[in-house]
Amino acid sequence: MSSADRLIVALDVESSDRARELVDQLSPHVSWFKLGSVLFTREGPEICRIVKSAGARLFLDLKFHDIPNTVYGAVTSAMGLDIDMLTIHTSGGQAMMEAAVRAREECGRSDVMIIGVTVLTHLALEDFRQLFASDRAPEDTVLALTRTAQDAGLDGVVASAKELTLIKRFAGPDFKVVTPGIRLADGSTDDQARVVTPGRAIRDGADYLVVGRPVIAADDPVDACQKILADMTG
Repeated sequence: MSSADRLIVALDVESSDRARELVDQLSPHVSWFKLGSVLFTREGPEICRIVKSAGARLFLDLKFHDIPNTVYGAVTSAMGLDIDMLTIHTSGGQAMMEAAVRAREECGRSDVMIIGVTVLTHLALEDFRQLFASDRAPEDTVLALTRTAQDAGLDGVVASAKELTLIKRFAGPDFKVVTPGIRLADGSTDDQARVVTPGRAIRDGADYLVVGRPVIAADDPVDACQKILADMTG
């Protein structure tokens, strides 16, 4: 799989016009675009059609987290948007994740990857301990959630690159890891507490990298994208 097939550009913008502009600029260079809750809530399903009409693959990152029946319905609805990947929260439990997988299979869309969100990458150690009322390392919680996701039939997880080697050692090479919190060595970390460079993430086993602000907020998004791709291959 080429670097262009592994890089996912997050369309974390506030209008369909800006999203269309970025897709037009970047689709010759990358294969994937991610739609999150801000843009999808504002623009609705039409934004999905913008991505797909460019011949790109679509990662719908709405992080479904609800009772199993509701998540079943949400995933069923999402399958009608011609998506290629979607996220659900692993903390919703195994029954919820199994409902998501069942919805995908009953829609005849086994090609769509369902990826579980483990521990959000903006959480520092102190935040993690306060939230989970636990002194155990975040990596241990990530591994426990990964185990449940794999048992439920998910295709992979979203996790910080700092847990990559642990997840790959446990879950095996075919279980996908989608890694956000990617920054070039000379770039800002913004509000991400756990970040790594593109090249380091790839070397540690990441299957897909999600990059937002370093590309979409750059003066020249294409140039920024090319630098990230170069770092991935270097």
